[in-house]
Amino acid sequence: MDGELLKKLQDKAKKIRCHIVRMIGKAGSGHPGGSLSAADIVTALYFHAMQVDPQQPHLPDRDRFVLSKGHAAPVVYAALAERGFFPEEKLLTLRELGSSLQGHPDMRKLPGVDMSTGSLGQGLSVANGMALAAKLDGKKYRIYALLGDGETQEGMIWEAAMAAAHYKLDNLTAFLDHNGLQIDGPTREVMSPEPLADKWKAFGWHVQVVDGHDFSQIIGALEKARSVEGQPSMIIAETVKGKGVSFMENQAGWHGAAPKPEEADKALAELA
Repeated sequence: MDGELLKKLQDKAKKIRCHIVRMIGKAGSGHPGGSLSAADIVTALYFHAMQVDPQQPHLPDRDRFVLSKGHAAPVVYAALAERGFFPEEKLLTLRELGSSLQGHPDMRKLPGVDMSTGSLGQGLSVANGMALAAKLDGKKYRIYALLGDGETQEGMIWEAAMAAAHYKLDNLTAFLDHNGLQIDGPTREVMSPEPLADKWKAFGWHVQVVDGHDFSQIIGALEKARSVEGQPSMIIAETVKGKGVSFMENQAGWHGAAPKPEEADKALAELA
């Protein structure tokens, strides 16, 4: 992987993680764990893979992104701000009454958000619809979706998985943020979705498993997904919940808890 690109992506991911900590700390509520675990995936999408234009957020031929695990909205907000869709200062209005940066993404209020999400399990079906529409219209744009591993306990995910394979949606690439934890604890103990790779393969998807914090592997998987024909692509990203902040890493308690001021300062010092 090109060293200059790697450095750019690493720097952006660090900034995005800092934004996540600051905005959730300021808001006093939010979901840091799964936002931090997905930061490298979202960075690779918005700063390398996806064709988008901050000056024309509704460009018809743009690539689309669906955050199926909508509670991780801070990671997308941070990426959109860094990409130039809106000023960084706006990030500190997260969850304020009247802010366009709500607890879950709202496509009617914030430029760059392609789908309002929040109820787990629905995002992949929406991404299917976008991908099928592109096929029917003869368009070349691609659809990307990000799922949580706890989210795969929802039956609707598997209906969508079956439909995507049936319609041969090879313009759809989904990431699964496999950090192994959900709000109630380890996914294997709450309702095990394993073996995930085998399940997606059985449903007719092209499957890759990567280190979700290794940009070389993420970019390589994205490039491979673009070359797959006749199948939707699933990239299972092995990640660490709370990645980058030592006291948040692999702790289910940080799924939906905001850092106190002193905790936020400690986290930002680690990320610096």
